[in-house]
Amino acid sequence: MLAMPTPNPTAQAAATILVQRRLHGQQGPCLPEPLRPQTLDEAMHIQLASMPLMGDAIAGWKCGTPGPDKLVVAPIYARTVHRASEQPCPVWAHGGMVRVEPELAFVLGRELPARSQPYTPDEVDEAIASTHLALELIDSRYGDPSVLSFADKLADGLVNQGLFIGPEVDGEQASLTNVMPIAIRVEGSPEQVRAGQHPDPLPRLPLYWLVDYLREQGMGLQAGQAVITGSYAGTFPLPVNQGITVRYGDLGRSSCGLRPNLAVDAQGVDC
Repeated sequence: MLAMPTPNPTAQAAATILVQRRLHGQQGPCLPEPLRPQTLDEAMHIQLASMPLMGDAIAGWKCGTPGPDKLVVAPIYARTVHRASEQPCPVWAHGGMVRVEPELAFVLGRELPARSQPYTPDEVDEAIASTHLALELIDSRYGDPSVLSFADKLADGLVNQGLFIGPEVDGEQASLTNVMPIAIRVEGSPEQVRAGQHPDPLPRLPLYWLVDYLREQGMGLQAGQAVITGSYAGTFPLPVNQGITVRYGDLGRSSCGLRPNLAVDAQGVDC
């Protein structure tokens, strides 16, 4: 597993480029070849080097069950987390659209600090204070996804630009919901229904993995942080400046409005 040393100069240089793009809603080419991560460990070093450069608290995490050549973990920063009471939600938009992923957000009510022994699923369950309908807000700091490796994406935070946290739902019911239709209604348009299925048999499984992964890195989870664990319907675009309602099967529905950050669409630029 990846240790947590002081970031090296290469990781710092790569992080500086990606953080500047993230803060300004910009997209650019792949990192210069000497800075481009070749392994998952190198990508995580860039992620870690980005955290202090953001000048922001970590308000949550996105995660997923890892694979042989895949590690799904990235921080979500406080300034990018928005709740239903704070509408409309500011986003970096492109062509009047922003991509989203419908998810569940598990909000912790108490700390799960780093310790020597693993946490049990029951201990993690007991730390969850509430479960919410959520939309992960998607954006890449790269202009051409087709040329990216998974390590490139991991270094950039796996296309996360933020999180919209909607209403609270029944936590027990949500924890057992693997399949549900996702119905999207945009103001003035017919409802569209997507067949929804979580990537894992149970939506809390990646959370259990994340707790132990961060524990092994000497990093705990904090009370109030929200964790999302995978999309029920892939990624799809929604328009800004229109009313939107998303229904999550029998769990409930969430209404939101999206507005372009700084009142303008983000433009892709070369950095």
